[in-house]
Amino acid sequence: MAGSEEIWLPLVDEPVGDIVARLQAEDPEIERLVGSPHRVLAFRTFAYIRVGILLGELLFEQELAAEDADENWVEALLRDPKHHEALHREVRAVAEEIAADPKYADDEPLGPDEHARDRFRDFARKQLAGD
Repeated sequence: MAGSEEIWLPLVDEPVGDIVARLQAEDPEIERLVGSPHRVLAFRTFAYIRVGILLGELLFEQELAAEDADENWVEALLRDPKHHEALHREVRAVAEEIAADPKYADDEPLGPDEHARDRFRDFARKQLAGD
């Protein structure tokens, strides 16, 4: 059996995965909170589940108008700012919970940290100045 580092399965298809990705892109702090391989996997797993549950609740609570019948019901719900904010709060809460979990305290970030980026910028400036 392959090690856990070698297995990356897509957890969901449309629309839940797209919603989580969209909300994550709207809030750069989420990336900082979950920026390691194990955190990302845990974040996506729980964000997809919790967003799916919340969407189900919203679908039963919200009557959609006849003009929304030909449209994806999720998009109709997301147009309402209060639903969009509720979904964002849910995704942000998952990110904060994952970030606070001590199991992930020693995880390495997915990309270089800010000091590594600064060192690279300095190196690049010196290289370009030498030309």
